[in-house]
Amino acid sequence: MIANQFNQIRALIDRLSRLSEAEDWTGDLNPAQMAALRYLNSANRFSRAPSHLAAFSGSTRGTASQTLRALERKGLVTEARSASDRRSISYAVTMAGQQLAEHGKAMNQAIEELSADKMQTLQDSLSDVLRTLLAARGGKPFGLCRHCRHHEKRDAGGYCRLLDVNLDPAEKDQICHEQEPA
Repeated sequence: MIANQFNQIRALIDRLSRLSEAEDWTGDLNPAQMAALRYLNSANRFSRAPSHLAAFSGSTRGTASQTLRALERKGLVTEARSASDRRSISYAVTMAGQQLAEHGKAMNQAIEELSADKMQTLQDSLSDVLRTLLAARGGKPFGLCRHCRHHEKRDAGGYCRLLDVNLDPAEKDQICHEQEPA
């Protein structure tokens, strides 16, 4: 019974993933580019380097770099080099990129139709599976800043004790590559 249930759950996750990716063929974007655009749109300013995208998506740095260059050519992201270390690159999403990244999908609508209890149960269960998979592969969680043990709540947004910086109000709800669960 457990093996059959395992196979059914795995098949459901695989099928949902494929259906979601099929929706990501938007205009001249492929699913990898769309996923990268969504990641960058939800990542904080410290988490927008090619290496962060590669770690988040489970791809290589080379693949992430190629994807980011394609997005830049399409005017959906801009590249910025660090003033202190010219080798360090970060990407920002343009207004056109934000509009695409925030575009609704049938998957979003299907999830929104769940009751609040079912939505929370699904989120908790999938988070558990992801945490277990990342732990087995040595991956990082990339959670929201406000759920991090280094986050300190402040009036104007927050403060990151790890990086010793003030955070913009929106950053508390963004993905951070340094995130460690509280």
